[in-house]
Parts: sequence; structure tokens; C-alpha cells
Amino acid sequence: MNAKNRIKGLSLFSGGGIAETYFKDIGIDIVVANELLAQRADFYSKTHPDTKMIQGDITDPKVFDSVISEAMEQDIRFLIATPPCQGMSTLGKKQYELDERNSLINYAVDAINILKPDYVLIENVPKFFKLFYPLNGELVSIEELLNNQFSTEYNIELDVLNAMNFGVPQSRPRAIIKMYKHHLTWSWPTKENKLITLREAIGHLPSLKAGETSSIKWHRALNHSEMQVEAMSHTSEGKSAMKNPIYYPKKKDGTPVKGFHNTYKRMKWDEPCPARATNNHLISGHNNVHPGRLLPNGTWSDPRVLTFLELIIVSSLPLDWNIPEDINENFIRQIIGEAIPPLLSKVIVKGIKELEFNSEHV
Repeated sequence: MNAKNRIKGLSLFSGGGIAETYFKDIGIDIVVANELLAQRADFYSKTHPDTKMIQGDITDPKVFDSVISEAMEQDIRFLIATPPCQGMSTLGKKQYELDERNSLINYAVDAINILKPDYVLIENVPKFFKLFYPLNGELVSIEELLNNQFSTEYNIELDVLNAMNFGVPQSRPRAIIKMYKHHLTWSWPTKENKLITLREAIGHLPSLKAGETSSIKWHRALNHSEMQVEAMSHTSEGKSAMKNPIYYPKKKDGTPVKGFHNTYKRMKWDEPCPARATNNHLISGHNNVHPGRLLPNGTWSDPRVLTFLELIIVSSLPLDWNIPEDINENFIRQIIGEAIPPLLSKVIVKGIKELEFNSEHV
């Protein structure tokens, strides 16, 4: 792709850089990024070696100024931001005001005001739209906040998109905000006519017992306790072991484990994968267990969570992903669980008009 057809970008609150996985393919070069945590910043640098990573707390004026200075020097025209949603409260405005972490959106606002990028993508969990932000002594929605700041210069559009409607074999809703200057065009992606099921996505992979390893790269099952394996071996597709009359999750003293109806629960073959959360390595998490197959003895196979390979597939990550071999698997599972599936962020960004010609050939 000709260099003049490419757009340089800045990534704020970058995490492990999952969202940007396919951006280079469609003409977006993230040249500067900022991440608070050193382990995530290091992972980002290893998977995006062409990006200048500035690791540190963006609330520190020195770090913020360094990010802005580098972005200005690179003449960035695109900004992506995922302000951390930890601590966000929907319980009421008073609770919201007590959590300063929610004010991190203001640093993205400041960056937009200074850099004036042509395009801005802000994404988060859907409850992001239901929170309140301080503005001129009042508390307003994120839409009101952005319109107050930028409506004279930018088109500002908000929607909740589910990744399963855009070629990702996972039900994963995300709050999406697009901002683009009035003279530019950025269309929304078109929904796919057909959902991709778990059977289609991972049904070809061989069954594995807990702790078992296959000859296929990344297709290895995590270890689980004997109690968990027993309970899930007697739990059928789409069901929760919490409702089993005999083989239910038990504590060491034999008393039932407390949990919700969707804990210790198997997925369904003919539906997209349920949303993968940061605890996707735990059988006791929500909807985390492989669908399994009925065995001749009446029990069910695969009493385990998804393997790392299966997680990669349902998260729309590349099978040739260039992750370092020495990185802890649970760490990568966590950052995948936090991030937007990268195929969804790709199809959103492909709607930028000046990228459309190039995207047709990707």
C-alpha cells in the first residue's frame, strides 16, 4: 500500500494492543501508544514493534506531554482510546463522583483538543454510555460531554455493536463512539447475514481432557480440580453443573458451592461463543466450559475451559499471532478478555472513506 494512502494513529489506554491487531492491514499505522502497566506495555511493544510505546501514568503531566509531543511530531490523524472502565458505577451519580478513575476520559478529551485528529474511535463496555461525567458543575452523559466539546468540528456518532454480527464467533457487545471531522466520511459496518457458531469455529479441533496437550499449537487444556472435572463430566451441553442432582460443585466438606445459574456452565455448539471475560480460565466463571460431546458411557467430554487456541479463534485473533513464547498464558487470557475483538475494530475502522479502496484489497 502506498505510504501516502496510510493514516498515522495514536493509541491511548492501549492495554495489550488487541484492538489494533489488524489496523496495519487496512492502512492505519499506530505510531504512538500509551499504557500504564509495564507488563502490558512490554507485550504491546513485542506484538507491535513499529509503534513508539510510552509507558506510564497519563495523569502524570510529564507522561501526557511526552505522548502529545510524540503524536504531534508524527502528525497523527487517527486516535483510538479505551479508557479503563474499572470502578465505573451505575448505582447513582454520587457513587460515580467518588471514583476518580472515571475521569480518565478527560485525558482523551484533552488529547483530541490538542491534536485535532481527523478520526477518533472511543470504545468500551456498553455501560460506558450509562455513566455520568462532570461538566460545568453538572453531571452529563458521555454523548453530552463530547457534543459540548466537539460538535462544531466533528460528527459524533454512538452505537452498541455486537461482535457476533460482524464475523466474530462470539457474542460481545461493545459501546462504540466515532468522531470524524465534518468534511470527512466514516460509515458504519454492515451486519453479516449469518452468525458463526462454535461448531463452525472450533468443532474441528480434537477433544481434550483437563490437563491434556495435543500436537496442535496452543491447543492444550488447562488443569482443573478433580471435583470440577467430575461435575462437568456429568453436565450436558448448554447446562450448568449447579443444577445437577448428584454431581454438583462441592466444597471439600461436601457442601454445595454457591454460584449463579450460568457458572459451571457449558456453552452451546450451535450458537456463537458467549462473551469471553478476564476469568475465561476458570470453570467456575460464567459460561466458560467447552460444549463437550456425549460419550458412550453417558458422561460428557471436554470438562474444561476453552484452550488458548480456541480462545484465539473465538476472539478473532490471527492463528499466526506473533506473541512471545515466554509470556504467561493467563496474562494473555486476561488482556483478551478485556479487549474488543480485533475483527470488530477492524470492520469499524474500514468504514473510513479514504481507506475503503485499500480495504477492498485486504
